[in-house]
Amino acid sequence: MRPLFLLSIATLPWLFSGCATTTADPRIDMTPPAYVEELPPREPNTNLSHPGSLFGRGDNPLFSDRKAMNPNDIVTVVISESLTQSSQANKSLSKDNSLDLGGGLVAGSPSSPLSTVTDTINKFSNIGFESESGSTFSGSGSNSRNESFTTTISARIIKVMSNGNYFIEGSRELLLNGEKQLIQISGVIRPYDISQNNQIDSKYIADAKILYTTQGDIHKTAQKPWGSKLMESIWPF
Repeated sequence: MRPLFLLSIATLPWLFSGCATTTADPRIDMTPPAYVEELPPREPNTNLSHPGSLFGRGDNPLFSDRKAMNPNDIVTVVISESLTQSSQANKSLSKDNSLDLGGGLVAGSPSSPLSTVTDTINKFSNIGFESESGSTFSGSGSNSRNESFTTTISARIIKVMSNGNYFIEGSRELLLNGEKQLIQISGVIRPYDISQNNQIDSKYIADAKILYTTQGDIHKTAQKPWGSKLMESIWPF
């Protein structure tokens, strides 16, 4: 009896871990895309034609471009994402089948010598068959969704790739009334999409990953208990 009890105890972690993997827990992996790691970084250009010039890129150029250009430079990302979806579908199907087989199994020509025999057979075996069937299906559905998210966050240039594009990454944490709000963003941008005031819209970010989550008592209250998630994962109906 003891080995069976030990076996059941040993299988409990596997059961709970297997059930935990089936529950819905959306996450975002903030690691950069593979091509960002594959592309080598751009070599810094140290050969300035006019170092220290008012119009060049010296240590403190007076009329230089204030846009982010180098690693660890900061660019402001204006996140303005909106999603509007509306769909409607209608489907109707109808099918009718009818089959009628009259009596008379054998038929022959009236002038045939076997006509008397066939009449006799049909007289005593006048079997008829009739069948009717039908099926109908009608269905309709509609779906509408409207979401929006707007905020501003600053991100750092993590890598200047050889093609001139920037891989940026940024995060911001807010603690308001005991609730922690976390915003993270990463993606690839083009330098000429950055405006003169060093801002870029989120719609110009390639492979954008935007994460917004909250942590605190309100967030815990809105979450399902682990027991409910376990029962939903193993309940077959």
